[in-house]
Amino acid sequence: MEVKLSSSSASPQPDRPDPAPFMTMHTAIILLAAVIIGLIAGILTFLSGTLVPAAVLAGLSTSGLSIPVLRSLIG
Repeated sequence: MEVKLSSSSASPQPDRPDPAPFMTMHTAIILLAAVIIGLIAGILTFLSGTLVPAAVLAGLSTSGLSIPVLRSLIG
């Protein structure tokens, strides 16, 4: 016994345009560079003898402040 599937279930789907990427390459590079800069600033602040919360605050503020600068430089 042969079982045949109907052709309607195997019909190809129409071509759909690819969805937009979640994040552009430009944004990813800027955010990655900002995270690296923030990590370096936080580590150097910690190694200078300050407390961990102060080093974390320095790293976070440095990474946040570097985003507009990197956007204008890399843009």
